[in-house]
Amino acid sequence: MCLRAVDTLADHPLPVMLDEGLLVTVNSDDPPYFGGYIDANYAAIREQFQLTPGQLETLALNSFDAAFIDDSRRQAWKQEVRGAFAG
Repeated sequence: MCLRAVDTLADHPLPVMLDEGLLVTVNSDDPPYFGGYIDANYAAIREQFQLTPGQLETLALNSFDAAFIDDSRRQAWKQEVRGAFAG
């Protein structure tokens, strides 16, 4: 919204992007300037789109698939995310 790609959060195609299997991630780029720290961004999309725990897990896992980290770290962090959603 800050970059004017969409007028409102409701206009964002996030649910369609997830349904299409795109590697969608939730981010916070320069929060003091743009607002929206990562936890606030997740809360906003969860509320706006009524995302399921599975969809939220996918978004979290996607972030590690898109990260510039080695595979052992990637797998360790993804396992931690899976554990958080399993319990």
